[in-house]
Amino acid sequence: MIIILLGPPGAGKGTIANEIRKKIEIPVVSPGDVLRSAIQEGTGLGKEVQKYVNAGKLVPDDLVVKITEERIRQKEYQQGFMFDGFPRTIQQGHALESLNQRLEKRLDQVFYFQASYETIAERLSSRRVCSQCGAIHNLNYNPPRIADRCDVCGGKLVQRDDDQEETIKKRLEVYNNETLPLVDYYYEQKILTRIDANRDVEYRFKDTWERLMELNLLKGNL
Repeated sequence: MIIILLGPPGAGKGTIANEIRKKIEIPVVSPGDVLRSAIQEGTGLGKEVQKYVNAGKLVPDDLVVKITEERIRQKEYQQGFMFDGFPRTIQQGHALESLNQRLEKRLDQVFYFQASYETIAERLSSRRVCSQCGAIHNLNYNPPRIADRCDVCGGKLVQRDDDQEETIKKRLEVYNNETLPLVDYYYEQKILTRIDANRDVEYRFKDTWERLMELNLLKGNL
């Protein structure tokens, strides 16, 4: 199966992706991770990405799509995968559609995680990231066993600049302008499922999992 987890920052897309992976072996495709991997591996496309990063510029859509294609052509992605954070714009949505046609793949479902500003601000402002391994903790939902220290590696936990209140507002403005139109785009294709992301993770996951079962998308994965 191929699904998209769509929603604003702080809606819990990554959390649900991890919960699904606890049930089935299915990789997650996240543009940020894909771009970082390409840079670390020093591939031709990775070197192009590095130029934009060094210049403090956004990586162009066509380059993001090329690297995404490079990733999902790999063997471990042939039985399906989840997109987390991609596409971000209507243009990327069109590019993904063309990519699927070229690779003879089909997008099965888009899960749209709806959350209020209050929920998003509360989740992001209480999020802490390990400065060493990148593991994510939340002071309210899964606090570290030792204050300010990562449960995974013991590294120092820090608050990212983009998880502070003023930056959260700007991130949501960008999301509403650039990404939210994808909701109507996929609704019109009749492949959109809305999930109430204001609720605790067990309810979000239950609704997502039951919809996957209802659509018979888990066949061959369980």
